[in-house]
Amino acid sequence: MTVNEAKFLSKKIMEAGEVPLLVGHFGVGKTDIARQIAAETGRKLVILILSQMEPGDLIGLPSRQDEKTVFLKPDWWPEDGKTIILLDEINRAHRSIRNAIMQLVIDKRIHNHVLPEGTWIMATMNPPDDEYDQAELITDPAFISRFFILDVTPSPEEWKVWAKENNVIQEICDFIEQFPEFLYTHSSMSLKIELRPSPRSWHKLSNVMKLLTDEEKKKYGYTLAAGILGPEAARAFVEFSGEKTVPTPQKVLIEGLSQALKQNIDEANSLTLRLIDYFSKMDDETVELLKAHLSTVAKNICDLASVLPKDSFYALLRYIVDRSTNGEKYSEFFDALVEKLATFGQIKSILEEM
Repeated sequence: MTVNEAKFLSKKIMEAGEVPLLVGHFGVGKTDIARQIAAETGRKLVILILSQMEPGDLIGLPSRQDEKTVFLKPDWWPEDGKTIILLDEINRAHRSIRNAIMQLVIDKRIHNHVLPEGTWIMATMNPPDDEYDQAELITDPAFISRFFILDVTPSPEEWKVWAKENNVIQEICDFIEQFPEFLYTHSSMSLKIELRPSPRSWHKLSNVMKLLTDEEKKKYGYTLAAGILGPEAARAFVEFSGEKTVPTPQKVLIEGLSQALKQNIDEANSLTLRLIDYFSKMDDETVELLKAHLSTVAKNICDLASVLPKDSFYALLRYIVDRSTNGEKYSEFFDALVEKLATFGQIKSILEEM
């Protein structure tokens, strides 16, 4: 999602007392989102760079009081509820730090120190891939289930506005205007953990959706639900709620985009993660079905370029290319798909860059 969409949803999530987790590559504006929300709501922003913290920095140091051990408040502890605490780089935090974070996120406290009423918490992390130095991959569903996952990918249009406000020289602005593909390195993002629905996640989703208008539910419902339930449960929920314009990934690959979906960019954009999730869970029967319609599948993927943001479409192609070269199961299918995609001129140039 774009930076503005992530900012809107992060604010709504925190207003509901829940915690957004912004996932994105370095430099895409995750911390700036927190700064903007703090400025717009008149809150103080406390940034905790967890990769640089020891347990004592987060939970406070022990002291002796009345023959008992007590923990002093850490120096970052907020004085009032007009505060946003940003848990930055949680994927690079040591396990001992993450254990303390759990208490902070769940109970809004550390030891006997309770956060002032109204304090907001948000978190950020880089995607868990080979590009980043990480202390340990986060694979604990109980930990991840405490957050609403929001993938952040800035649009060139958003960056141009930001660049003007931050006095970026015109020469660079003109270059990005002409070559938006060089704004940042495009690569697919995955938490490498499957989000699954639970009674807790449904309750959290309910808390946030209570704050959305009908129009906001229509625009952000799937994205919000997918960030706490996973894509399949989110799709089923959105369809049940009456938004029938979100088709299954298989329907899009075999039958193509409906006219309604072509006219609704927000819902079309949700397809990127759902298609990647679909490809990652294929079985033999699914592969045989897609093989039988390979030319059609390639054309329908090509058609997505007209409705998806460039970075989202690039991420989908990157995933397909990576699967075609990794030598793992079904790599031959993905290799054949890449060959078919290369027959389309506008796709061939992108594939050649990869």
